[in-house]
Amino acid sequence: MSTATFVLAASSSEVLNVIAAFAGGLFIAGALVWAVQFGMRVQDRELPRPLSDEQPHLPETGPIREIREMREPDELPAPAEGRERLMPYQLHHSGSRRGKDQQRKRWLPGSSGGFGSGGIGHV
Repeated sequence: MSTATFVLAASSSEVLNVIAAFAGGLFIAGALVWAVQFGMRVQDRELPRPLSDEQPHLPETGPIREIREMREPDELPAPAEGRERLMPYQLHHSGSRRGKDQQRKRWLPGSSGGFGSGGIGHV
């Protein structure tokens, strides 16, 4: 084989590589155009967005603030002898109620320690 044959073989494979890359780019560009058109058609079928008058708005009294309150557990009565225990559907809707004393409980030095804190606990 001569040098001219190698040059022709190398140039033909380069041309095929360029053609393949161009065809792949055209395919990807066509897929993207199709995806955008499909998305626009789907969006046209959706319900229109609500107008500004239909948007939710703050109450006239202003924004609602967080309420802090001390809660107490709603104790269950112990079942009497011979009676069945209470079932979940017989309980109240809330597991706690508003406490009578709304003062925050303060930490007293030496009264307790967290588990593993190295404290001596209740004294």
